[in-house]
Amino acid sequence: MRVAALRVEVHVPVAQSLKEKRSILRPFMSGLERLGSYSVAEVGYHDSWQRALIGVAVVAPDGEGIRMHVEKIRRYLDSRPDVDLLDVRVSELEEPL
Repeated sequence: MRVAALRVEVHVPVAQSLKEKRSILRPFMSGLERLGSYSVAEVGYHDSWQRALIGVAVVAPDGEGIRMHVEKIRRYLDSRPDVDLLDVRVSELEEPL
């Protein structure tokens, strides 16, 4: 079993309040969850109007599965015009069975 955690930092250029930022992030994060049944949460910059740090957890049977899911997530992130992608970091953990 392989587990990956993605740290996704985004800029939300049109947000002028926390309420507006969350109204943009909610469908963005829901789209990630539906993409592959991933666990998604806002994990940083909670008080910033135009920045967000999103955590995504991915589980797969092997490294190839993790790479496939990470690529799918990257394509989704790159396709979103409502947020600017600032940084994506991937950490993997291999659990021996």
